[in-house]
Amino acid sequence: MYEKFIKIRGWAHQRNLINGSTPQAQFIKLMEEAGELAAGLARKNDSKVIDSIGDMVVVLTIMAEMYEFNIEGCIEAAYDEIKDRKGQMVDGVFVKEADIT
Repeated sequence: MYEKFIKIRGWAHQRNLINGSTPQAQFIKLMEEAGELAAGLARKNDSKVIDSIGDMVVVLTIMAEMYEFNIEGCIEAAYDEIKDRKGQMVDGVFVKEADIT
């Protein structure tokens, strides 16, 4: 799967998205895709949900590359942070132990 991230970065470089855009512009694009995800969820449109999640991963990959990070490292860091986390579900959302009042 990680080879897809390499392809995404190549695609983004070919289209000048890394040097020709800004993290702020990409964040706006990420929020646009999040809105599309919300619409897909609200309408129970699985294909729209899949497309929107994929588009968000593409944008996040581009943003990471702009900061000379790679998305794989970001994912690893996030997993390392959560892997031993304890908490509980509250109204369908996992709340980490430190935030439970």
